[in-house]
Amino acid sequence: MENYDCTNDVLKHRERVAYWLKWLTVEVLEYRARVHDESKLHSPEKEIFDEFTPKLKTLEFGSDEYKAALEKMGEGLKHHYKVNPHHPESHSRGVDGMTIWDFVEMLADWMAAASVKNANIDLDYLQKRFNLSPQLRNIIANTLWCADMDAINCKVPPEYQQISNFVSGDPMAETTPNKACT
Repeated sequence: MENYDCTNDVLKHRERVAYWLKWLTVEVLEYRARVHDESKLHSPEKEIFDEFTPKLKTLEFGSDEYKAALEKMGEGLKHHYKVNPHHPESHSRGVDGMTIWDFVEMLADWMAAASVKNANIDLDYLQKRFNLSPQLRNIIANTLWCADMDAINCKVPPEYQQISNFVSGDPMAETTPNKACT
């Protein structure tokens, strides 16, 4: 009996994986990028976001003032959450009701918001707010540490390069970030 050579099987498998990764990127994630927050451009949300976005920009994320401003956004914000599944509030089970696509879009949303203010993502606050499991918090922390511009060799537009580390607080408290991003 001849010795088995896995080369062809591995190459075929890699080709199938590449197909699905490309499909996920083009058909799912690029679509999500095109339609992200589309509802903010139309009533009943547009009027609320026209009024509150400048105010929210001046407030510290997660502060009592920030939470009070969100509360005052009323039905406009409730509508936004309802029709945008990348918000945990869109799901009766919160994050546990999300798809991986919702979750990836949510993470990108957090990163975009943090990059505007050159701020960090407060995982301790978000873990409490959205009842994130320790395991999911660790995955997020590992991912955000990987987004550290010094940790990976990636092409990021200059306007997004001001962030040195997305994670605030003590990321080591719940996880050991993978600085190598393998």
